[in-house]
Amino acid sequence: MATNPGVLVLLSDPALRDDVDRVAAAAAINVVYAEEPSSRKVWSAAAAVLLDEPSARRCAAQALPRRDRVILIERDQLRETHWHAAIAVGAQRVLTLPDQEADLVVSLSDAAESMREDARRGAVAAVIAGRGGAGASVLATALALSGPDALLVDVDPWSGGLDLLLGAETATGLRWPDLTLRGGRIGYPALRDALPRHAGVTLLANGRAGGEVDPTALAAVLDAGSRGGAMVVCDVPRRSTSAAEIALDAADLVIVVVTAEVRACAAASAMVPWLSAINPNVGLVVRGPAPGGLRAREVAGSVGLPLLATMRPQPGLAEALERGGLRMSRRSPLSAAAHRVLGVLHRHPVAEVA
Repeated sequence: MATNPGVLVLLSDPALRDDVDRVAAAAAINVVYAEEPSSRKVWSAAAAVLLDEPSARRCAAQALPRRDRVILIERDQLRETHWHAAIAVGAQRVLTLPDQEADLVVSLSDAAESMREDARRGAVAAVIAGRGGAGASVLATALALSGPDALLVDVDPWSGGLDLLLGAETATGLRWPDLTLRGGRIGYPALRDALPRHAGVTLLANGRAGGEVDPTALAAVLDAGSRGGAMVVCDVPRRSTSAAEIALDAADLVIVVVTAEVRACAAASAMVPWLSAINPNVGLVVRGPAPGGLRAREVAGSVGLPLLATMRPQPGLAEALERGGLRMSRRSPLSAAAHRVLGVLHRHPVAEVA
């Protein structure tokens, strides 16, 4: 049986503890009492944080990161000092107990549900070419074919359509031009049922007419797939569009694909400041052949990104793509590279931002 995520409770007033215990029982959520957060990670990972005025002032003095669901609670009539403490620590609500117990029950129940959703979330990957023709769309498709319950999303309106690359051009279901979303949340089961599915991959591809991808609709699709537990793979264009930046920002890992050539290194390195400013979790996949003998580590050093995987040339790949779409062989260089990248993706790397 899964354990509900806990609430971090930092109280200087012992009289509030009975009130909190009663509210936590009603919300069916665990509470952890402490005098101080043991670390910034503990502070950030809690489903919610409850504190009183003295604790709020101590936490504010520690310059802890701002976060959602911080609630200041008191038993007395609220005074100006309470509001100052709430502002200092970044609290979203100030409640008095027991008068506002019902409001606190609702807030803690919502916090627990939000954390349970986060625990079920699928990983999101954004794949982008360091130079045109590097093979980013092929790797994105390989990642989707290699992972469980994948949602493959075409973010590049001029790619020609990932359904052609997957061999799913005749599969029934909606493409981007057919999909109308006006923001807000959508359920993944309904979305999955509306989209083409081929070789175990759910696909949202572009039509043949082109046209920019709606960034609001894209954000809703990525959120739905991840909340639904799917692994979401985005094929991102080499242009700074609103949709591209939505996909890059949402990704747990951004994967830059580059060939082992000097000009390709120069093109990819020029993209790094843009990518890193949006998402610090960026890594490199180097694809052979290397006409000038460049090694993958040399390419990674030149581009300035960590090396995720290398991929030897795969004989017959271009011909296979022309004759029915990508098919994965367990021993192929493409499959090996895809599985190495997935190993990194599912660890959900998080870079520390200064």
